[in-house]
Amino acid sequence: MLRELGQRGVPVLVLGKPDSIGRASRYASAFAVRPAGPIADWLPDLIAAHGVEAIMAVSEGDLVQLAALKHVHPGVIVAVPDPGPLALVLDKARTLEAARGVGIAVPASWQPLAGEDRAARAAALAYPVAIKWSDPVAAGPLLDKAGLALEKVEYAADAAALLAILARYEPLRMWPLVQEWCPGYGLGQMLYMAQGKATLRFQHRRLREWPASGGVSTLCAAVPLREHIALMERSEALLASIGWEGPAMVEYRHDPATARSVLMEINGRFWGSIPLASQCGAHFGWETYRRQVLGQTSDEPVMLRPGRARYMVPDAKHLVAVLRDPAVAPGAKARLAASFVGGFLHPGTGYYVWSARDPGPLFADLKAIAAKAVRRDSASPAA
Repeated sequence: MLRELGQRGVPVLVLGKPDSIGRASRYASAFAVRPAGPIADWLPDLIAAHGVEAIMAVSEGDLVQLAALKHVHPGVIVAVPDPGPLALVLDKARTLEAARGVGIAVPASWQPLAGEDRAARAAALAYPVAIKWSDPVAAGPLLDKAGLALEKVEYAADAAALLAILARYEPLRMWPLVQEWCPGYGLGQMLYMAQGKATLRFQHRRLREWPASGGVSTLCAAVPLREHIALMERSEALLASIGWEGPAMVEYRHDPATARSVLMEINGRFWGSIPLASQCGAHFGWETYRRQVLGQTSDEPVMLRPGRARYMVPDAKHLVAVLRDPAVAPGAKARLAASFVGGFLHPGTGYYVWSARDPGPLFADLKAIAAKAVRRDSASPAA
């Protein structure tokens, strides 16, 4: 986002932690350490001090706070989704209901409730299953208060494992959503929506993830728009039915053996793999700024390019985990290692952080990683 705006001459104030890699970018006009506390408490002072005219954000927690402030500060454009559609896409159960309404396949799901015979229900399920919170933004503070970690997704191979996970949340009297496990690979369809129509489209498939069981994309590749045309139309129809305005990624699990695509979730924000879209010519950060801040309504010509993008540190963790796993066959390990090394020579490969035109963030990232390692070693019992 920062690079897309900065390359077009937009002055950008980066707000983040002291070690934020964004502050090292050549496109950061200024940097400010994010104050503690709710955004509403410190935003007026930030606007006054820096002459802020527009605000864009990434994390879901920030989007929720900013959505409530869209019309609070006259003269400042808060380029985030409206509260109603945002609340819907953050709630996986409501998202799945909306998806059914436009003919999108969704995973079989079970939301455990208080007083339910969970043992009987768990015994009747097909395994494995995935366990995730229906609304992680709402669940996060409650889990933190109870001293429990917010797990993005967990997996259970049988009823005993599932019941053990659900038992963890018994003191809260609230439980995560349980969904059927869907085979295939991650397929993400990205759209910018304006007045019910997509003005920019892009899609990619996940090639590797960390953790390997399902997590952040560490290697992903662009998929031509001539593929999955009908699915893209349904993704657009889904976002239109929600009343979504702005960027979103509709994420599926696609099984090439059956050609079945099952909805996982809607990321109603700038997603982690947006560097790939940007490298391939789909500039969602700029599309957001020019439409919502500059008020441009005409379409810009887009020439999409093929490409791949790697998130190097998690991709290296994925490699190490596979090489150490005794359950993985030697041949599979060798192929992964060859692919990992060969990726550096792949002509279409870009990187999440590295850019020859803007190298500062990579060096800032390496510095932060080294500092973290030093702190970890200093805190170890052997130190």
